[in-house]
Amino acid sequence: MHTTVPLLDLQAQEKRREEELEEARAIQSVMMPEESLHAGPVIISHEFQPMAAVGGDFLDYFELSNGNIGLYLGDVCGKGLPAALYAALAVGTVRGVHKTGTAPSDVLATMNRRLLVRGVPRRHAAIQYAVFDPRTRQMHIASAGMTGPFHLSASGCRQLALSGIPPGLFPDAYYENLTIQLKPGDSVFFCTDGLTDAYDTHGEQFGVERLYLLCVENRLTPPRELLEKVFAAVDNFSAGCEQQDDMAATLFHFAE
Repeated sequence: MHTTVPLLDLQAQEKRREEELEEARAIQSVMMPEESLHAGPVIISHEFQPMAAVGGDFLDYFELSNGNIGLYLGDVCGKGLPAALYAALAVGTVRGVHKTGTAPSDVLATMNRRLLVRGVPRRHAAIQYAVFDPRTRQMHIASAGMTGPFHLSASGCRQLALSGIPPGLFPDAYYENLTIQLKPGDSVFFCTDGLTDAYDTHGEQFGVERLYLLCVENRLTPPRELLEKVFAAVDNFSAGCEQQDDMAATLFHFAE
């Protein structure tokens, strides 16, 4: 015997789902910076475009007690509400160690150990973590499962070669630091693969090469404007296609 769910009950369930998603969206927004960071000559801006009401990308930037400036950008395996919940776990884990002045590679190693203790099947979080020392003008970066960021300067643009296994997968994962020397006017562009993996109506991906050329052409563009140009280019490229993944980017700029 089949029973029919009254229309009013279905509407009430849908309303509850919408309210829960709205609350989840509000909670996730708290994990994101509200505005750009201005700390002396350093400007850090970001852009986040989730695929659904909530997403699995996460990021933050902050001043450390020793005068350094830190930032991280991450991407959880999966999409939607389950990914957003795991992103909250990842953020809570990395926040427990990132403001202690620990080297980026050690932060990721600690994050890996802690996520393994709270292992979730079929879930992991790729992440890049960076610390800038304004005294030496050096940025130290560690990466785990993400495409290397781009270093933009007056002389050109280069993609940084970084590797590492996403935290939460293997107990013996190893992470190393890459150090780059920044000059006034330099920027470092970090992004998740939602940008490079965006498809057009012919099934072609936006790709790393297009992103690289955008960074080359706009390497002297103000930070906020560069982010807007990148997201506009991806949106125009994939016009007519449904967004397949969350898209997030952070731009670190060392001003003149």
